Amino acid sequence: MSKVLYFGLFSGLFSVVFLILGLLVSVAFYSLLERKVLSYIQFRKGPNKVGFIGIVQSFSDAIKLLSKGLMVLEKYNIFIYYLVPLFMFIISVLIWVVFPYMGGMFLFSLGFLFIICLLSLGVYMLIFSGWSSNSVYSMLGGLRGVIQSISYEVSLVITMFFGFIYVGGFDISVFFFFQVYGNWFMLMVFPLVCILLISMMAEVNRTPFDFAEGESELVSGFNLEYSGVGFVMLFMSEYMAILFMSFFFVILFMGGDYYSLIFFIKLFFVSFFFVWVRGSFPRYRYDKLMMLTWKIFLPVSLSFFMFNWGVYLFVCWNFFG
Repeated sequence: MSKVLYFGLFSGLFSVVFLILGLLVSVAFYSLLERKVLSYIQFRKGPNKVGFIGIVQSFSDAIKLLSKGLMVLEKYNIFIYYLVPLFMFIISVLIWVVFPYMGGMFLFSLGFLFIICLLSLGVYMLIFSGWSSNSVYSMLGGLRGVIQSISYEVSLVITMFFGFIYVGGFDISVFFFFQVYGNWFMLMVFPLVCILLISMMAEVNRTPFDFAEGESELVSGFNLEYSGVGFVMLFMSEYMAILFMSFFFVILFMGGDYYSLIFFIKLFFVSFFFVWVRGSFPRYRYDKLMMLTWKIFLPVSLSFFMFNWGVYLFVCWNFFG
């Protein structure tokens, strides 16, 4: 019995370490992809000096940032200031345990509720990172990010609930069985898919909704006073959130065949969409951003949700008693 217990602990620890290393490498290459794509959109070369065609540029940047000293501010809440980047990084890694791994590292039937809880915790990290720095610009960036994330979380969650109505549970691994023959949910509710993609970009503070990082007025937003390890953790957590949103979108609306190569090709194209939008559109206006979610996205997503819930109840009542 003790050998089985030790083997389970060792395999669980190995799975967690492998997950973290895989995420770090994914973030490094995704940031390199973003810089290369944006450079060609803007008619320049981008990273091309370090390694072959700049392929190790992200790793050299990581070493440079990790070797920098920590910034010591004059008046700041030191305890929260140093803990917020660590907690934000932990949340971004922890949200990936819902991935239906072939080895069965973590299996639980309430994965969607777990995702919602962790996304909501990220809002606290935004406001604490801006407040603990005791900087006006960081605080304004944190407030912008919190208001934006909370507003778009509402339409995001309501839109995601559509799929879970039809699968009859909160386990994301069952989506593969409902879309196995090519009947993607994306083809059934295309307007909801557009709302979901835009809400995802606003949720992770990406262009054209990156109001927490207004260069002309806030410089870098809530992470303005961070440097070195703290900045690296905040940077990696943002890109992990982008990759997770892409993964979650593919699971819910594009087949969910998570053990095939096609799944990762679809994941690449959805994550590439975030970069493509960043290079194509200017920043939105803040009042229009708020109007978009409360006056357009929320009524439309609620209408779709009530309609689909009514159809589900009608089918269950008339055909299954």
